[in-house]
Amino acid sequence: MKLHYKFILLSFIACTLSCGNSKKDKIILTKPAKAEVAELQIIVDSSTVSRFYQAYPKLSTFQKEVQHLYKTQGSKQLWLDNKGIVEFGNTLFNKYRDIESEGLPKDFPYNDSLTAIFERASKDRLTKASTDLLISNLYFYYGQKVYSGVDSKTTTSLEWLLPRKKLNYTSFSDSIFKQKTVQFDDKNKMFSQYYKLRDVLHKYKKIEASGGWKSIEVNEGFKSFKVGDSSEAIAQIRERLFTTGELKENTQSAVCDSILIAAVKDYQIHHGNAAKNTILPQHIAEMNVPVADRIKTIIVNMERCRWIDPNLEKDKEYLEVNIPEFKLYLIRDGKIAFSSSVVVGKAMTQTVIFSGMMQYIVFSPYWNIPQSIVKSEIKPGMERDKNYLAKKNLEWNNGQVRQLPGRNNSLGLVKFLFPNSNNIYLHDTPSKSLFDREKRAFSHGCVRVQKPRELAIELMRNDSKWTPEKIDKAMHAGKEKWYTLQKKIPVYIGYFTAWVDKEGQMNFYKDVYDRDDRLAKLLYNEEK
Repeated sequence: MKLHYKFILLSFIACTLSCGNSKKDKIILTKPAKAEVAELQIIVDSSTVSRFYQAYPKLSTFQKEVQHLYKTQGSKQLWLDNKGIVEFGNTLFNKYRDIESEGLPKDFPYNDSLTAIFERASKDRLTKASTDLLISNLYFYYGQKVYSGVDSKTTTSLEWLLPRKKLNYTSFSDSIFKQKTVQFDDKNKMFSQYYKLRDVLHKYKKIEASGGWKSIEVNEGFKSFKVGDSSEAIAQIRERLFTTGELKENTQSAVCDSILIAAVKDYQIHHGNAAKNTILPQHIAEMNVPVADRIKTIIVNMERCRWIDPNLEKDKEYLEVNIPEFKLYLIRDGKIAFSSSVVVGKAMTQTVIFSGMMQYIVFSPYWNIPQSIVKSEIKPGMERDKNYLAKKNLEWNNGQVRQLPGRNNSLGLVKFLFPNSNNIYLHDTPSKSLFDREKRAFSHGCVRVQKPRELAIELMRNDSKWTPEKIDKAMHAGKEKWYTLQKKIPVYIGYFTAWVDKEGQMNFYKDVYDRDDRLAKLLYNEEK
């Protein structure tokens, strides 16, 4: 009623003014222009940042990066405007809410306060500056957890000595705030294996959500199944392999046939076992590992991928050894050019996880025996038998013991050197039977190669002076000869118990050095 009254009054005044003036002086009333709302400006200077970390001390690890970020952005808010939290701030929060899909727990130190500002549920609302700062800390938290992983001090304590990937927060931040978007799915940021494992993680989590797989039950004293055998357990094996994709169709038959055996062999190969035409108790034990345990293994290996610089894969040529797989690969132009089974260090003399640059190939090598072996094995042997050195083809050399070149030399007929403080290298071995074992952790720490001749040929293929025939001659010469590679080749010795291969197949390997559980506890704060 009041509004109607004011409208009549304004109309009357307008009419009076119009009637009382000439046409020239006529006043026309127009709707007043809407006042422009000033752009939101929140000052976030160094003192504001300092006060924030006094209130939120568990985030202080990010203080240096956060302060630098605001300084480069003019000491004003980054995540808020007049309408509230900007779109790419909400995108960041949604990625955090889904962080478990990255194999990580949702454990932001002030999770309740963070969730409240996005869901507008907090009764005790934060100041705009604190809100903005909390989101900035979420940004660095997410970047550290997903793209960097546990700190380098921790990985060193885990005896992981491969070069760590360095995450450049500054360039990462600059690109985000210039483009006003969060480029979380840029696959150049991570080692490619990470994304492959993440896809498998999603698959296994779906299996877990559907109830996982049932345990296969066999009779006491069970020894094996072969084609033609009948058992209720065989139907259970079919269901198990159908769940993870080794079998494309589940006929539910309780009779073992060639299709099932083919699927089992596929399973055996991708779980670190030799392919057999029978189903053994050890294979069923593998199939009975709960899906939750497989998920934990995938998550642990995703974390290891976070530590690896994706630029590694850009090398034109490099060698990689995966300790739990007992396998060596020569990668050339992104493809596997050569592979060989290997023997690695046993539990007491573990092969070190590190990298080096291969520089030399030594044919008909001497073996300079480490002092630890001289002390534990050679000297006691000499005390028992005065002819011990001669019988073992050993000799003293400048105060050290070395084994003479030859077929029975412990290094075999060739070794591959990438100088390092760990005294680790690749080499041949006279103990060929060890390569027939499924578990091949027998060495004193170095890596024994099943196909050393073929590896030498591959590494020297661009040197026309060294034909396969000349390589054979040098290997059997009985006289040590050094060859310097025309170009040094990177060598990476890693430790992955879960790996998606070039064909997209998921592989699980035995945790030969018992490293997975410790890392899992660190990831999920179980040691606190």
